[in-house]
Amino acid sequence: MAKTLMRFTGVGGQGVLLAGEIFAAAKIKTGGFGLKTATYTSQVRGGPTVVDIQLDDEEIYYPYANDGEVNFMLSVANVSYQSFKNGVKPGGTIVIEPNLVTPTEEDRKKWNIVEIPIITIAKEEVGNVITQSVVALAIANTYMEAIDKQVLIDTMLSKVPKKVHEINLIAYELGEKYAKESMK
Repeated sequence: MAKTLMRFTGVGGQGVLLAGEIFAAAKIKTGGFGLKTATYTSQVRGGPTVVDIQLDDEEIYYPYANDGEVNFMLSVANVSYQSFKNGVKPGGTIVIEPNLVTPTEEDRKKWNIVEIPIITIAKEEVGNVITQSVVALAIANTYMEAIDKQVLIDTMLSKVPKKVHEINLIAYELGEKYAKESMK
């Protein structure tokens, strides 16, 4: 597998850091190399957050993605989308939460912008907004085919309390379903 570079953006408290951690840990479980590099403001909740996720079969020597290198970005907050979108290579895919992120017409010409209501899915279909990071995880993995699905699910379950395993499995399946529908 070639190097996979993904970026998750949001604001503090939305679970983007956890999603990055799950991807990196899952890749390491498969014998590869996984790294998540997070940047966030000093605000605990509500500040812009970005997580770059690198997955590779070869050792990773540099922890940051250079501008224009990221293959896939997922964003659930406009402030972070606007701050970090330029890291995505032209023609790359950006999945946005359409209720919170507003790309320009220029953005739509430069990148493949996909609208999936991640937070609405977590809140209304799963029944718990906290599962939005798992919905996002499933969407990203469906688009990028980065990690074997079962390895990713097992890793995710190892990082969340047992009492929320069932709703997180539902969240994963819904994220995957919406991603597949958006790819048609």
